[in-house]
Amino acid sequence: MTVDCPRRVSTRSAFQRRLGVALLGAASVASVGCGYSEDEWQAQLAKYSQLDAQHKRDSAELAETKATLETAQGKVAQLSQQLEKMGVNVDELSRKLAEEGTEKERLSADVNELKRAVSEYQARAAQLERIRSRFGVLRGKLQKLTKMGLKVAVRHNRMVISLPGDVLFSSGKDTLREGGKEVLMAVAEVIRNDQQLSERFFQVAGHTDAQPLSGGPFKDNWGLSAMRARTVLVFLISPVNARDGGGGLDPKKLHAAGYGDTDPVAGNDTPQEREHNRRVELVLMPNIEEMLDLKSLI
Repeated sequence: MTVDCPRRVSTRSAFQRRLGVALLGAASVASVGCGYSEDEWQAQLAKYSQLDAQHKRDSAELAETKATLETAQGKVAQLSQQLEKMGVNVDELSRKLAEEGTEKERLSADVNELKRAVSEYQARAAQLERIRSRFGVLRGKLQKLTKMGLKVAVRHNRMVISLPGDVLFSSGKDTLREGGKEVLMAVAEVIRNDQQLSERFFQVAGHTDAQPLSGGPFKDNWGLSAMRARTVLVFLISPVNARDGGGGLDPKKLHAAGYGDTDPVAGNDTPQEREHNRRVELVLMPNIEEMLDLKSLI
């Protein structure tokens, strides 16, 4: 038979009415009636006692924390009153302190940005120094050509070997003179026998003066400048032992272009000026890292 557990109020009334053995007997009957053994009932009572003790400890700690907080709040209020009596606006002071903290953060960020900029500048300076050194080496190697009367300069941010057009060609022609072949063979020998130069790319650029060219196979100065550039390129890449001679340069390292009279180096009013403009240039093409103002390195 199942016995319903009495409500807590009734149980407490039973505990109050019964004493001694009668109290234990009632507890045993209630335990059995609820389906719990005596050991299980004692375990539940022990668990309750532990929880009750923990609750009392937590309550005591909470009360202590509240007391500490109230003490601290009291001290803050007291100090605020004292500061106000001294003419110090606590709220304004707090605002200024917050602003000061923000300013320090901004200054710290500015310092970090400055350090980054300095680091980038130092890296850039080191790169420029390497390029300067390389540029100086290349210019030194090409000094041999200046001793032959050729001009080595920087134009349009590129190192240029200028070959006089009247030395290479007769007026209005694209056939090399014998003296022009000798000049080109000397230039090719300098490039061919130097590993650094022989690995670089060159543009063969033809230029004319501004005198109009009418008729003939070239039609205009564009055609004349392009064909002269082609003639020089073909000679430079021809084998050294070719019948008419050659420069023996790598054909994959050179290309030709004609500029007509669009890129003069002098005026076009006098014969001397026009002579300067009639030229073929051997342009040393810069690497990507050399795409900067080379004149600043001279």
